[in-house]
Amino acid sequence: MSNTRPHRITFANEKGGTGKSTTAVHVAVALAYRGAKVGAIDLDPRQRTMHRYFENRAETMQRRAIDLPTASCEVFRGDSTQELDAMIERVGEGMDFIILDTPGRDDQYARHAATGADTLVTPLNDSFVDFDLIGQVDAETFKVRRLSFYAELIWETRKTRAMQQRKEIDWVVVRNRSGHVEARNMQRIEKALHELSKRAGFRVVKGLSERVIYRELFPSGLTLLDKGHLGELGTSHLVARQEMRALLAGLHLNIPERNGSPQLELA
Repeated sequence: MSNTRPHRITFANEKGGTGKSTTAVHVAVALAYRGAKVGAIDLDPRQRTMHRYFENRAETMQRRAIDLPTASCEVFRGDSTQELDAMIERVGEGMDFIILDTPGRDDQYARHAATGADTLVTPLNDSFVDFDLIGQVDAETFKVRRLSFYAELIWETRKTRAMQQRKEIDWVVVRNRSGHVEARNMQRIEKALHELSKRAGFRVVKGLSERVIYRELFPSGLTLLDKGHLGELGTSHLVARQEMRALLAGLHLNIPERNGSPQLELA
């Protein structure tokens, strides 16, 4: 797989606070645990959340004298989409996957990364505030009224690719933090997502629940996948590892099998 163009996974959502960077880091590390070579680009030079996470991870590895699966991450600070394309090509050299983490706002480079993705991951919290990014619903019936600008952008890109006989974007909407939603509201969101998915052409996958440990792990750059380096894990953390397994499986990625690569044990 590394002898060909790396598979591009773009994490994109024009709203902040959806767990986008946390999900991106965990997917990158999960792929590395499976033996994949992973490159990463942080497209938010102000926040640099994903890049900082991997910086912290490298510092922890050095401080503890341990070797952990990780990704090679850089920050994009260019002034054109041509510079971004050049960086993607450079960072992706010899990689199986390249992961792009975009800012939580409307941004030309985020749009460029989204429309150039092989797999587009859009994390959403289970709320109609976040749902509004991809579609608008009726205030009384909660039925989908129309696609949002963002959903129409991806829809048109997919149609253009199909006409050009290029690889289709696999658009995956990831439902994060769904455990903290009132039951009736969750049912409404599930129904609206199901309806919109048929119109916009995305798949829906359950993501990561709201857990304090994700924020606590950031300074060390560790993830829930780093078994043996986290101390004793409680039951909720073991459940979170199972969530990560389900999320990775739901992305339907072609992960290379390599002899001698570390095993991803999430149970």
